[in-house]
Amino acid sequence: MRRILQPFRWFWHVLWTPAGTLGLGFLTLGGFVGGVVFWGAFNTALEFTNTEGFCISCHEMRDNVYEEMSHTVHYSNRSGVRAGCPACHVPHDWTDKIARKMQASKEVWGSIFGTIDTRQEFLEHRLVMAKREWARLKANDSLECRNCHSAIAMDLGRQAPRAAEIHTKYLLSGERTCIECHQGIAHELPDMTGVDPGWTVPPELQGEVLPGMTEAEEVRSYLGQLP
Repeated sequence: MRRILQPFRWFWHVLWTPAGTLGLGFLTLGGFVGGVVFWGAFNTALEFTNTEGFCISCHEMRDNVYEEMSHTVHYSNRSGVRAGCPACHVPHDWTDKIARKMQASKEVWGSIFGTIDTRQEFLEHRLVMAKREWARLKANDSLECRNCHSAIAMDLGRQAPRAAEIHTKYLLSGERTCIECHQGIAHELPDMTGVDPGWTVPPELQGEVLPGMTEAEEVRSYLGQLP
């Protein structure tokens, strides 16, 4: 029995033998507690930077894109569900969120050095910034859009015929992704002169009269009265 307990006694002795001035056990425990504190502080800071208040703390965002978004259906609608800045620009999964935060560090750099400090500078850089964001969303299959919108959960029967047909043929099949058709959904578009729109109405849906709701159906849909 003594031989069995001897290794454990040796380990316990080594664990608490002073290493210079502090015991190894104390250093291990201190390292663990320090790691927990660091991890908690890191995640707290991460979540703080993931709030709308933080996003619009600089006037470049508050006076430009946020002001535009406040006049769209993403900000105010009949259901009362509002999408804030992080909902559309930051993925929910932790690893994707960290990657996005690293990308967003460029925005902090731009704010410090006043890249878009004035409205005119913002408008001059708008197309470049928009193209960068469209390309990012296209590359990740509109991951942030899917924070709230799920193709599986779509009730196609409540959509306009053209929208239902396009979603069925292109979205559900994975041939296209959200951002290709919904650019400018929450912010004003830049000057698109000479810019490839990225997606156009397919030939089978083109014509003088496009399928869609009648005026009466649009009113009923707005009032939430369609079945």
